[in-house]
Amino acid sequence: MSLMRWDPFRELEDMSTRLNRLFSQPLARRTADDGDSLSADWAPAVDVQETDKEYLVKADLPEVKKEDVAVDIQDGMLSVRGERHQEKEEKGKKFHRIERAYGRFERRLALPSEVDAQKVAAEFKDGVLKVHLPKSATAQPKTINVNVS
Repeated sequence: MSLMRWDPFRELEDMSTRLNRLFSQPLARRTADDGDSLSADWAPAVDVQETDKEYLVKADLPEVKKEDVAVDIQDGMLSVRGERHQEKEEKGKKFHRIERAYGRFERRLALPSEVDAQKVAAEFKDGVLKVHLPKSATAQPKTINVNVS
């Protein structure tokens, strides 16, 4: 066994990093259909983009199977939920550090009023979930000519 010099400042920095990570992650809560209150273990990072025709929501879900992801729209809210399973230690394989989040996840986003919920589409590829939220035809911008007299 080798001796290591104790560095109290490094331990403070590690604790500060862990606390910052804890408070920077959004806490996701949901209510199950049977009324039980369940909490999510983590929430995936998302990007929301807008074009003239649609909103695009991208969620990072590395090592999550397509079957373990559910996308719902209800009461003007987009809900992405599922679960990422943690690998088990096996004979001949041990973990030295586990920093990624595992378990249930959920992200809920309020939808703009101009989203056409009937035409929403989702695709899952290379660990990224893309949810296409098309704008309704009435929400498309129109150019109006103004005649000056």
